[in-house]
Amino acid sequence: MDKEEAKKKIAELREKTEYYAKKYYDDDNPEISDFEYDMLMLDLRNLEKQFPDLIDENSLTQKVGGHVKEGFQKVEHEVPLLSLQDVFTIEELEAFDARVMKETEKEEMVYTVEGKIDGLSVSLEYKEGKFVRGSTRGNGQIGEDVTENLKTIKNIPKKLKEEINITVRGEVFISKEDFEKMNEEQEILEEKTFANARNAAAGSLRQLDSKKTAKRPLDIYIFNIQKLEENKFTSHYEQLLYLEKLGFNVNPVKKRCIRNKRSDKRS
Repeated sequence: MDKEEAKKKIAELREKTEYYAKKYYDDDNPEISDFEYDMLMLDLRNLEKQFPDLIDENSLTQKVGGHVKEGFQKVEHEVPLLSLQDVFTIEELEAFDARVMKETEKEEMVYTVEGKIDGLSVSLEYKEGKFVRGSTRGNGQIGEDVTENLKTIKNIPKKLKEEINITVRGEVFISKEDFEKMNEEQEILEEKTFANARNAAAGSLRQLDSKKTAKRPLDIYIFNIQKLEENKFTSHYEQLLYLEKLGFNVNPVKKRCIRNKRSDKRS
């Protein structure tokens, strides 16, 4: 493929990914599967890697999809809520490991492996241990203030076990069991059923009326410390244990893994 062909293909992929991202993030109404969208993004990323001078800061490979819904207050994230890099093969995973080991120059690396939760990413802010504000990820830099809606989720503590200032990141979701029950109720009421649990969760959290949100079976797992005055943790796993200690609901599917460079063994 020459440069002109690549330029045309990149423009086509950017138009498609922008459209599908809007349907997914803003409208909570996806038109293609996650796998199909991931493959479009993979094609775009590979072409931009092959022709780096065609990379544009407005490409979805360079930013997070999603915008602030009309009716919500905007929240500027003090610490950006960025996306994780997807990998699809063992070779890509090994390449990631090789980069980490090379850049850190450590003989031993501690990884944390967690189960994937498909929901809506949010930021929770606490002052002196009290929940003061919660917001959606939005475009990673600016999100929506959904504090009142988040207060309806029982697994979000209103007060922590320590009087600290902390900002954490979590994933709001609906369990498979609750999702199936919701759709059964929708069918009984002869109303439209939800396409999938992720979009049901996103649409429920982004209601302008918190009373509607309160009727939905939303749950949350907290998975990261965004900001903490004295963050002395040396691994992500230690952070997760501390988050549990504070009273947060943390993904029970997690494992601490040690990568030893010298012996090239993993445990």
